[in-house]
Amino acid sequence: MESKRRSRDYCWFAFHVCLLVFFGEQAVAELRYSIPEEVKEGTVVGNVAKDLGLEKTSLADRRFRVVSGSKDTFFEVNSDSGALQVSKKIDREDLCHGIGACLIELKILVENPLEMHHVVIEITDVNDHSPSFPEKVQTFEIGEQSSPGTRYELHAARDPDAGMNSIRTYTLTSNDHFEIDISQSDEDKIQFLVLKKSLDREQKDKHVLFVTAVDGGKPPRSGTLNVSIIVLDSNDNRPIFSQDTYQTEIEENMSVGIAVTKVNATDPDEGSNGEIEYSLSKTLARKVYEIFELDRLSGQVKLKGALDFEDSEIYKLEVQASDKGQPPLTGRCRVIIKIKDINDNPPEIEVTSLSNKVSEGSKPGTVISLISVKDKDSGVNGKVILHIIDDVPFELKPSYKENIYSIVTKEFLDREQVPQYEITIKATDCGDPPLSTFKTLNIQISDVNDNSPQFDQSPIQFYLVENNVAGKSIFSISATDNDINENAAVTYHILRGGSENDLTLSFLNINSENGQISALKSFDFETLKTFQFRVVASDSGTPSLSSNVTVNVFILDQNDNTPVICIHSALTVLLKVWRRFPAM
Repeated sequence: MESKRRSRDYCWFAFHVCLLVFFGEQAVAELRYSIPEEVKEGTVVGNVAKDLGLEKTSLADRRFRVVSGSKDTFFEVNSDSGALQVSKKIDREDLCHGIGACLIELKILVENPLEMHHVVIEITDVNDHSPSFPEKVQTFEIGEQSSPGTRYELHAARDPDAGMNSIRTYTLTSNDHFEIDISQSDEDKIQFLVLKKSLDREQKDKHVLFVTAVDGGKPPRSGTLNVSIIVLDSNDNRPIFSQDTYQTEIEENMSVGIAVTKVNATDPDEGSNGEIEYSLSKTLARKVYEIFELDRLSGQVKLKGALDFEDSEIYKLEVQASDKGQPPLTGRCRVIIKIKDINDNPPEIEVTSLSNKVSEGSKPGTVISLISVKDKDSGVNGKVILHIIDDVPFELKPSYKENIYSIVTKEFLDREQVPQYEITIKATDCGDPPLSTFKTLNIQISDVNDNSPQFDQSPIQFYLVENNVAGKSIFSISATDNDINENAAVTYHILRGGSENDLTLSFLNINSENGQISALKSFDFETLKTFQFRVVASDSGTPSLSSNVTVNVFILDQNDNTPVICIHSALTVLLKVWRRFPAM
């Protein structure tokens, strides 16, 4: 199963490279290291920063770290030295089942600029397990008429170590009647006890032997099986199966209790010597007994537990048929059950990195998030299509590595139009029917100072009744800014200089924070009827933006002057009247 996955990975590699060239993204080399299992915490695997060409002094600022979707984190990076270190004891046998290479894939992330590198670490085996048999004692009842060359299958020893550290050979204690023979079946060694000389019950009715399994470690480790042989008068015909190997294929969603297949054996003996009972070999993996059961009388193999293609694609059962003779004879066959995948796993979306605040001044193509998607199913059921379902100014860009994507801006942003976005990503596999998963990202748009303060009207006109109280506010002006925070904090000042009204303006004062304008003197309509000045509104952004407005002020008259009578003028008028009318 592991070799199939590796071959599929190699087949897709060329396709990933083509994707990388098409989308113009920077290829990041994949680092590979190798360490033995069981090393101490803190053991340095390699200097990732050095191998990636990263400056050590920038690692902390760039948030140099390991990210992974796995619940168990076995590695961490030192942001001071750039070294990749073991953070948790690693047991290869718990981590990787099987004889294939044990690989751990890590993602190394740095920011400013945002980069993601892939590190593959191979966990090599150490000889930390001894071979062990499923039972300490195995008993055979062998008839004294058994022919030399008769073979009896011994319990297989198991050693979870891999490679040279796995079981290399079996040895048998020296004796006159038996020898051991080892045959290879798939990846397993099967040992048989072979009768080389006929037994004589009258001379000796019991033999005790020891089978030792030895691995290839340095130094080697071993385990022992006690073999007890009881010599009896035996049955001379063993059950024979209709097939040496039975093969069938079932879907992983088959209901528990359903019949998977049926085996059949016959025995030409009569009576109890020809009555057959079926059983599963005791040397199978524990998982097999949890999933399958065998009817001892009918030979029907039934489903006992739920199947999962993602857990195992194939099961191999060793079935025994034993008659009821004294001693009983046994025949064997193999049942191979292949599991057919169905689309029962929806895609999984993992957000590796997310910048949930994006400046409205960001250029198109700015990366805001890195995501990865995976599907536990195989073939087309595990092929995932990813897209954004909302009408938003963002798009997905695939990476050179399969199922790795970046989310980038595809146009300029305007916070004053849309201050935040919800990006909903839909991942759909290619199964029938397809399964989908949704992931929503919330993105806040941060402000830049791209709006200047604006006055409600221009020019502004105010009417002021003369004889105002000096020092008090006479009116106020206001401007608004569509930006926020410091970029929208407006201050005011009067534009002075180069005007014939400078003398008048010198008596005006404006509150820079609220725009309240006060006069330092009282105005007289009979002296000044109107004047004009300009007010500038500036925000606190960097750089600051401003606008100005013309303010026209009109002084309104009050009845503040009493009539004045001139005596000289009145006498002159009376004299003129007297001269015109002397007779009066």
